[in-house]
Amino acid sequence: MTVTVLAILETDFKPEKNLAKVMNDRLVRAARDLQELHFKPLSGRGFSSDDLVVYISYNPKYKIRFRIVNDVSSDIEYFVAECCGRLGYILWKANAIAVSRNEL
Repeated sequence: MTVTVLAILETDFKPEKNLAKVMNDRLVRAARDLQELHFKPLSGRGFSSDDLVVYISYNPKYKIRFRIVNDVSSDIEYFVAECCGRLGYILWKANAIAVSRNEL
């Protein structure tokens, strides 16, 4: 399994310039740690050759949030959620967009 964790530095809010630099550095470091340390058990060990892509960002309360952005099995989802939960990260809830069948 190939594991990729991307730090999404753009947020819905604009922190002060100095704070934004500190936050972005912390986010990049957290992404690297997730990919290289915490999700390391997913590489090899009989997992499928599929990819796992996780985005992390900040919410407006300056907490790190995470989101799996591709289809993975439920055991992988659970592993990611457990690791991120232990680190104090919260689930990044996406806004659902309703599309009517007439628009398709």
